[in-house]
Amino acid sequence: MLHMPPEWSPHDSVWIGFPTAPDLWLDDLEGAQDQVAAFARAVHCGGKGEAVRLICASADAADRAVALKTGAEIHVIPFFDIWLRDTGPLVLDRDGQRIAVDYRGNGWGGKYPSPLDDALGALLAAAVALPREPRHMILEGGAVDVDGAGLLVTTEQCLLNPNRNPYMTRDDIEAELKLGLGIERILWLGQGLTGDHTDGHVDNLARFVAPGVLALPEPDGPDDPNADVYADAWARATAFGVTCVALPSPGRIEIDGCVAAASYMNFYIGNATVVVPLHGTDNDDAAVNALKTCFPSRLVVGLPTDHILSGGGSFHCISQQVPRV
Repeated sequence: MLHMPPEWSPHDSVWIGFPTAPDLWLDDLEGAQDQVAAFARAVHCGGKGEAVRLICASADAADRAVALKTGAEIHVIPFFDIWLRDTGPLVLDRDGQRIAVDYRGNGWGGKYPSPLDDALGALLAAAVALPREPRHMILEGGAVDVDGAGLLVTTEQCLLNPNRNPYMTRDDIEAELKLGLGIERILWLGQGLTGDHTDGHVDNLARFVAPGVLALPEPDGPDDPNADVYADAWARATAFGVTCVALPSPGRIEIDGCVAAASYMNFYIGNATVVVPLHGTDNDDAAVNALKTCFPSRLVVGLPTDHILSGGGSFHCISQQVPRV
């Protein structure tokens, strides 16, 4: 039997991408490296959390990662950029054995194609001696979230987008998700966040925090750029029958005059800690406190993410857990 464990189940380790390319990160490179290192330290939690494998694309980046004393294993493996949630494999449990399910990528709908990222899933699986199963459908890990009890949540904007799998119908996609990920039901939300280059990844919008329990944002005032998106997601989720819990929205966050896909939902659930992206707004503390209620047995910490966000994502986007089975 194939089973995709929820993120709160025990992890053996986690892969985290380390910013490497100066031409991609420009003035944010060192700041992003510092913030990723802080994230790695929080997940490792002085040895109380899971093993952290920090993936660097060059020897120079590896030297910088070592200097930041993250407590992580440092691996040099070529990649385009750090979004390992999308470019790494999804590690599932098949009859008590781990298997790396490796879906195809096409550079987020052709926006950022890279042969390096196409090969990354196989390289990561080989680095930890995981058997790999390639799948034909284009799918990024940030486009789906599961509750461990047979339910998956995603968005129509991403999975039904013709820039991903134009020859697959909705029924085809549902059948592949059930077959490839071992799930039984799918909750389809609508649009993702404004400014999200991924075409609406669900891990910026809605996250399971327990079986059948979905965390969703509430808008921060009338100028919140995602107020309508949140309202539609709440309506669909409640009509589907899941229990919904509220997290705040950071509100309008702009980078270079454009609305950024800033969200508290891009948190990472580790063995010992839940790490929440902070955006320097009045709702930062409220987001951390809301997740403390959801995860009372874990340390919930908030960390700044502005330099990482300049690249288009946050902590969940740059990480991919390897479950313990």
